[in-house]
Amino acid sequence: MSMKVLIVSDTHGNNKNLKKAIFAMGTGLDLMVHLGDCMCSPDTIREFVNCPVEIVKGNCDPFGLENAKIIDIAGHKAFITHGHIYGGNWGIDTMKALAKKNGAEIVMFGHTHEPMVDKSPEITVINPGSLSKPRQDGRRPTYIVMTAIENGETDYSVVYM
Repeated sequence: MSMKVLIVSDTHGNNKNLKKAIFAMGTGLDLMVHLGDCMCSPDTIREFVNCPVEIVKGNCDPFGLENAKIIDIAGHKAFITHGHIYGGNWGIDTMKALAKKNGAEIVMFGHTHEPMVDKSPEITVINPGSLSKPRQDGRRPTYIVMTAIENGETDYSVVYM
């Protein structure tokens, strides 16, 4: 069985593009992961979809969310965080070490507002960029669609709006 996962970050209270990304996923959305700086109630985010939602606290979020957690996605363990506490601006080594220590094979983080997919044999590190304030060349809003298959395969597609 495969899962379709919408991975977003840094919406900063502007949910117009988040709604567009959800609409683009259609009815095949199994999970949404928001990697912080939603700057609205987590319940507001959850109201947009008919699937489970995992959310972590960003540096701009005032509410009582967790800074990081380990989640299961179709048998794949993922360490999810906003990244500001674990070196997201300066590199990914700390997050990779924490993921390994906790038995996770995937790191998902935001904060930099720049998309990336770094697949290595040990740990895959992804950042969906930002749906509201992108910083990469071209400054187009981005998100990631993850396809996870229980047999061990995963695929990550950066989507530019």
